[in-house]
Amino acid sequence: MQETRLISKSLLRKNFSSIASPDKPEWLKIKLPSQRSLEIKNIVNHQNLTTVCEEALCPNLSECWSNKHATFMILGNVCTRSCSFCNIQTGKPKIVDEFEPLRVAKAVKDLKLKHVVITSVDRDDLVDGGARHFYKTIKMVKNLSPDVSIEILTPDFRNKEDYLETISLCDINVFNHNLETVKNLYETIRPGANYSHSLSLLRSIKEIKPNVLTKSGIMIGLGEEFIEIKKLFGDLRSVDVDFLTIGQYLRPSLKHFPVIKYHYHDYFSSLKEIAMNMGFKSVTSSPFARSSYKSEDEYELIKAKFNK
Repeated sequence: MQETRLISKSLLRKNFSSIASPDKPEWLKIKLPSQRSLEIKNIVNHQNLTTVCEEALCPNLSECWSNKHATFMILGNVCTRSCSFCNIQTGKPKIVDEFEPLRVAKAVKDLKLKHVVITSVDRDDLVDGGARHFYKTIKMVKNLSPDVSIEILTPDFRNKEDYLETISLCDINVFNHNLETVKNLYETIRPGANYSHSLSLLRSIKEIKPNVLTKSGIMIGLGEEFIEIKKLFGDLRSVDVDFLTIGQYLRPSLKHFPVIKYHYHDYFSSLKEIAMNMGFKSVTSSPFARSSYKSEDEYELIKAKFNK
């Protein structure tokens, strides 16, 4: 453990290209998109939309799209942050597309989705961080598909104005904001973000909208220690987070933070058992688990079990 932490500390200089990751296990190879996933691809392209599935190189793209599960990414495909694990482009975003909410709503209707996940890049250039655009998109989706359940995966809106008031007006079923990693790795993995602020965001949403389920996700394999993961679980439960996802970090390129360790299924199973015993309503823990993976199934299960 000490060796792993020393390796992680040495990466603070952010010169990742010279740091090799361990060899990837054969079972972690990503499947190519299937023929059944083409319907989502065609509708997304027709509406000129972006999905985080594609932008983040999600390993579950083929499976999810084949089952008509997709996560729409609003506010463009250029992020104002530069997280060392993320494949999404960093730079100066374009102006907000006022017609995007309608196009997302049409895509949801055309695909006959029962559950939709909407996320965004960080937009530190906007006064409200993009909160109002979330509201407009959700309102438009509900206008065209009133029975759809909606999950939003938001940035942290750090140092932004009135974002809580705006998000509290959104007609949503699940609010998701990822911690991504343990507190001690934030300086390297999530520059610009703040661990305590992210917890505060999750706490505030639950206080304002107690009937909305809250959710967060983390990656492992970044050099975190077991005791730090348990501490993170406790921090999430202290703000009454309902759902948790735990997945293996996969390095998008040599420019990104290296994988320190690949974990096997038994380790993910152990983490799930610990988290469930700490009071989470649902825990998805596996190498390929991501924030939106099987989110519809997860939501329906919890809704039935807890009458949410």
